Amino acid sequence: MAELKQKKLNRRYEPRKAILTAILAAGLFGICSPISKILLSGLTPTMMAALLYLGAGLGMLMVHFIRQIRHQQRMEARITRNELPWVMAMILLDIAAPIFLMVGLTLTPAATASLLNNFEIVATAAIAMVFFKEPMDNRMWLAIILITLSCIVLSVEDYRSLVFSSGSFFVLAACLCWGIENNCTRMLSIKDPLQTVIIKGFGSGTGALLIAMGTGEISGSIPYILLALFLGFVSYGLSIYFYIAAQRELGAARTSVYYAAAPFIGVLISWIILKEGLTQSFLFALFIMLAGTYFAITEKHTHSHIHEESTHEHRHSHNDGHHTHVHSDQIIGEHSHEHTHEAITHSHTHTPEIHHQHPHQH
Repeated sequence: MAELKQKKLNRRYEPRKAILTAILAAGLFGICSPISKILLSGLTPTMMAALLYLGAGLGMLMVHFIRQIRHQQRMEARITRNELPWVMAMILLDIAAPIFLMVGLTLTPAATASLLNNFEIVATAAIAMVFFKEPMDNRMWLAIILITLSCIVLSVEDYRSLVFSSGSFFVLAACLCWGIENNCTRMLSIKDPLQTVIIKGFGSGTGALLIAMGTGEISGSIPYILLALFLGFVSYGLSIYFYIAAQRELGAARTSVYYAAAPFIGVLISWIILKEGLTQSFLFALFIMLAGTYFAITEKHTHSHIHEESTHEHRHSHNDGHHTHVHSDQIIGEHSHEHTHEAITHSHTHTPEIHHQHPHQH
């Protein structure tokens, strides 16, 4: 019996599906910067930011209605009042971040902005470690150092005088906001990701739209607006949905590491569509970034740990070695309801997701 349970635990924490989900999210987001660069010729940065999030909210709301029409069974837990502080923080940070990014895009090449977006990994990981106590081993620390170095290489315009690009600072400010926001979203990752994206899209989009109205930046033709909305659905709505799904398994810091594929995709699109040249410093930064990403994805975390008794609600199944509660009726497959985990001590490879937020001895 114990051997069977250990096999379930080991199978449960082979996070290949979650890694692929994070990379899919990265690919969808990677198209945002180069396409936004084109659309910014007909839209203001604040208007663009608003449309991206509104497109995410509208698109995912349509997905929700399609699910209802098809009478698909709900297997996800809904957001409750207890999560409202995280929801509000998520929305406010998401209002600020894309505005910073869109301003940065107007002042710096899209390829540079795409690779600078990797600073989001550093911000997310540092905040996750300091404030949310996610464990980091030497490989993860080395990855963070290398990624930070690559961001510095791209931020410097003139190495002789060390003058930083103002556009780069705006992109880095956006990444810092998103780093904090990623950790807020992590606290919602066990809830319905579709509901989270809809709230995030309409909340952040409406806030950015009000700012655009207040500053007189409402502009754009119907084709540009529709294209921006569709881009928001694809590169924000679907991307955020898959990102949250990956966070559920991997935690905030590690999901962001796999998300590092997004800037590389953005660079490729910028090179093909916008004909932006690849400088020597850019290629050097790319090499450093790839090295940092390698160390991050090869990190493993295994030790004996204690699960305290806890009660919560989220989507789960009974074949993972952690959900051992019983039902009056036989339930097969994934489902959602409030349940209690009994206290237990065991050892297996794991990630800092919702069931593994235990303290570590250093």
